[in-house]
Amino acid sequence: MSPLLALLLAIVLAAPLYAAERAPTFDAHIHYNADSREAYAPQAVLARLDEAGVARALVSSTPNEGTLALHAAAPERIVPLLRPYRTDADRGRWYRDESLPAFLDDQLRRGQYRGIGEFHLYGDQARTPVIARLLDLARTRGLLLHAHTDAATLDALYARSPGARILGAHAGVGADAATVATRLDRHRTLWVELSLRDDDVAPDGRLARDWRALFVRHPDRFLLGTDTWAVHRWDAVRVTHERARRWLEELPPEVAEAIAHANAERLFGPARAAGGRSGGAAGDGGAPEGNRERKEFGT
Repeated sequence: MSPLLALLLAIVLAAPLYAAERAPTFDAHIHYNADSREAYAPQAVLARLDEAGVARALVSSTPNEGTLALHAAAPERIVPLLRPYRTDADRGRWYRDESLPAFLDDQLRRGQYRGIGEFHLYGDQARTPVIARLLDLARTRGLLLHAHTDAATLDALYARSPGARILGAHAGVGADAATVATRLDRHRTLWVELSLRDDDVAPDGRLARDWRALFVRHPDRFLLGTDTWAVHRWDAVRVTHERARRWLEELPPEVAEAIAHANAERLFGPARAAGGRSGGAAGDGGAPEGNRERKEFGT
């Protein structure tokens, strides 16, 4: 082998599959809740995203005024979701609050929100009249639902609304790759965000084989995420995206780019400047608050 050929081969082998350090990322799980608003002004939050290399983010908050404040500060970067929690107390009762559908409908008429969530829902909670009306509202408006839920409840939502567009929070938290794969195979309009799953997806910083195989199998169904459910979680944004950038380099370039930001752009469309009216999610894609010990999406 000639010295020149050997040098070229060494350069090719040394190059990463995906130059993640130069690529933008999208964070699909950001909250700007009341405690975070007390700690950080909108510009400080945007600076945190800048430090992490996050170009855009999917944001929901309790109360929703936090999301609107962040969106007003950077409408081209913030994709706003309408949360069904007007106060923290709503988290345990929202699914049976008969005043909620009218509230959601009124807020959605303002045209800023791209979906509903993040919400927590389990078991028979998904079978209430309020949830039926929520699913109808999302379907008629073409909105995405950001759901923190388990496998049985997810299946129940799809049974009631087969065409529902759902983003599963935390990839089910405790679910293994095989269980997530089953749900993705079963539900064509299900996407998954990976917040709080770093230790499962890439233990010791290296991409786990089963998760790598799943990403290659369903490259158009995954998004990155952090989950800033409490003030201290803002310190995790940069760390989360730094870790993700490392394991993204282990994937084929087109798969890494899809997970880093392209899947989110297909779901929500390109960045839009102030004054653009929000409608439903952009594409129909392929074909989930803080960490919990319970096994979600599990069977």
